[in-house]
Amino acid sequence: MTIAEENRDPQLKGPLAGVRVIEMGQLLAGPFTTSRLADFGAEVIKVETPGKGDPMREWGHHRWEGKALWWSTLARNKKSVTANLRDERGQELVKKLVVEADVLSENFKPGTLEKWGLGPDELHKINPRLIISRVSGYGQTGPYADRPGFASVGEAMGGMRYINGFPDQPPPRTGLSLGDTLTGMFAAQGVLMALYWRDAMGGGKGQVIDTSIAESCLSMMESAVPEYDKLGVIREPSGTGLANVAPSNLYPTSDGKYVIIAANIDAMFHRLCKAMDKEEWIEDPRFVDHKARGENQELLDGLIGEWTATMSSADLTKHMDEHGVVVGPVNTMAEVVADPHFKARNMIRREKDEYFGEIAVPGVVPILSETEGDIGWLGSPEPGSHNEEVYNGMLGISVDELAELRKDGII
Repeated sequence: MTIAEENRDPQLKGPLAGVRVIEMGQLLAGPFTTSRLADFGAEVIKVETPGKGDPMREWGHHRWEGKALWWSTLARNKKSVTANLRDERGQELVKKLVVEADVLSENFKPGTLEKWGLGPDELHKINPRLIISRVSGYGQTGPYADRPGFASVGEAMGGMRYINGFPDQPPPRTGLSLGDTLTGMFAAQGVLMALYWRDAMGGGKGQVIDTSIAESCLSMMESAVPEYDKLGVIREPSGTGLANVAPSNLYPTSDGKYVIIAANIDAMFHRLCKAMDKEEWIEDPRFVDHKARGENQELLDGLIGEWTATMSSADLTKHMDEHGVVVGPVNTMAEVVADPHFKARNMIRREKDEYFGEIAVPGVVPILSETEGDIGWLGSPEPGSHNEEVYNGMLGISVDELAELRKDGII
């Protein structure tokens, strides 16, 4: 039985119901870690700075009636309390929370928790079962540990940025903070593994999870490391496709759109040939197998593109579906939200929010057959919205003491 199991919040549903998580830190990688847990029932108590709270509350250029929209997804299912972590009284509040917690998640610069007297050694003295997830740019050790780190640099240093884009052009970034979200998913996996080990094999012992943005990006580099090690090959950017993998690219349509066709294995390529009425390509030495198609990639992509350009995106997609060829449109967000498949699988949720009214947000991924996750509420409207519920209701701190802490700027 977890520490929080007897006091589950009925609004939180899923396989992690009863697991209590303290979230410290800000911006994206650390909070994204706990978002994965909150979607599946973990009680996440987010500790914010008194006043403005997490900068993510105001992150993003677009506003609805002056309010940023990102927070509604990143902080959903999370409770917000405030604590001045630079003050001993704020640090004591965190220690009291830790006594009642299964997990603490943070993404400060390495050494920050230790500076506040909240390092793993201190926290494990008061709760040996505590699992501590630490997210940083480069990890807690090593020559770069003391550097501040953001996703953009982690993607670059881990090799991901170099292979993006087109040859002989500056390597662009993806229009997302991919390094942060990748790291958050790895950290969440680490939390789940540590919980299982603690409760199934570890005799109730907690541990520290050290997740680096740069290393998370490096881990996504497929065969690039052994290719360099054994052959001296440095994978280069390959534009809209993958080098020597054909056909697997985006192709133009008559209505000015693009679709992705991926037919780079023999059986799928044979289906594509039949769909294009080009069955002679199946035995053509230039296209006869994976290696040959890779060597003639530019020619093959050009021929396919000439054919796809004669059809609309919708007609092409329907035709490929009928022949069992992997195909998909390059959707804008308007098209994603309108897509009947995403709607059918409840991946575009319309939720009520006290500020926005009804608002569309992404659904819960993955879908579990017996213990699916859910959305209880969207991000708390103000920092410290749950101060009384948590500090008074859970920790038993009196209303008068809370008023004093509030007056002194501790909460």
